Amino acid sequence: MGGKKRPTLSQAEKAQRRREEEARRELRRRLERSEKRILDITPPDIKDEKVLSEIKRMNVITPFSIASRYEVRMSIAKQFLESLHKRGIIELVSKHRNLRIYKAK
Repeated sequence: MGGKKRPTLSQAEKAQRRREEEARRELRRRLERSEKRILDITPPDIKDEKVLSEIKRMNVITPFSIASRYEVRMSIAKQFLESLHKRGIIELVSKHRNLRIYKAK
């Protein structure tokens, strides 16, 4: 019949601080989620010497590495790498159903 006892003052203060800290963390998480960047849909210029020199310096070239470096979508990065391969700038090392790995010539 007695029920739950009241917390001491220090316990109540600690619980209050924990709730406030959790609220700040949740607000920070929401702000980080809202800052999602919009990826570009135009591939990097094939004729740009800066882009070509960066690609030639890479040991392994994958669609993910191009997409993350130039902030483009994966499909655009795949098309970009295919066009570089057709021009003979890079060569195909390994081809799998989901992933193609290239290297610079």
